[in-house]
Amino acid sequence: MKVFITGGTGFVGSHLTQRLIKLGHEVTVITRSAEKSRTLLPGASFVEGNPTRPGPWQESVPKHDVIINLAGRSIFTYWTGKARREIIDSRVSITRNIVDALQGAPEGTLLISASAIGYYGSWQDDRTLDESSPPGDDFLAEVGKRWEAEARRAEQSGVRVVRCRFGIILGKNGGAIEKMIPAFRYCLGSPLGSGKQWFSWIHLEDIMGIMVFLMANKKLAGAVNATAPHSVRNRELTETLAKVLRRPLILPAVPGFLLRTALGEFGNVLLEGQRVVPKRLLETGYRFRFATLEEALRDLIDGKT
Repeated sequence: MKVFITGGTGFVGSHLTQRLIKLGHEVTVITRSAEKSRTLLPGASFVEGNPTRPGPWQESVPKHDVIINLAGRSIFTYWTGKARREIIDSRVSITRNIVDALQGAPEGTLLISASAIGYYGSWQDDRTLDESSPPGDDFLAEVGKRWEAEARRAEQSGVRVVRCRFGIILGKNGGAIEKMIPAFRYCLGSPLGSGKQWFSWIHLEDIMGIMVFLMANKKLAGAVNATAPHSVRNRELTETLAKVLRRPLILPAVPGFLLRTALGEFGNVLLEGQRVVPKRLLETGYRFRFATLEEALRDLIDGKT
């Protein structure tokens, strides 16, 4: 298949691009500098452009069978007013430009547009959330709603649209765990807040597996939760990571007020959470390579499962 990717030079996109090329797909990545990107992604094709703005790059979009939209400003920052606008605007504008380019796209075209489990809002209780659960009402939920609304416009052109709600992605050379490991190696890891908040995660290998699965399964459309089947609480996350690293947990939990003081509203993302299940993937037969946290961490840290 011919695949067009936004965010193809990022953490998820670069790994996915390489995987799809190995599988024999023709991959085109939009980039602001093709010369720099060729070194990172050998075997890919490139179109230069800024996906946040309309431009000649849009002409190449409908020439592809699959469009995978991964681009957007990182949420891992202090949420100033400017940062909030950039987080929303980057996702909405890029998706809008992709969808506009897909008007008149051939029948059978697939748009896989990234979203996130933040769509459901943050919860401190044990409710289980699947694709039929309603959206939340906080900032990340608003981001998710507006992001997905833009993607859904492509359905009017007959495009099969999958809104892929990513959990916290664990992977090598990037991802959440890489930021946590140094503290744990020096016995400085500890739970956050109460430690009871849910952590819905997924291994990068399964993100790539899910993308390939969605490309092949022509009956899947709409919202799809890309999370592992077994969410864990924050305390279990820290205990499992310490176990895999063979380090003790010495320090007490980090008080919530310190996180909120240091990180502002973004601190709530770490202190709250969601217990999300991949109901539709399980119903349609996707087999997770890493279904439990311990096997995922062992693979990422020492290559043993």
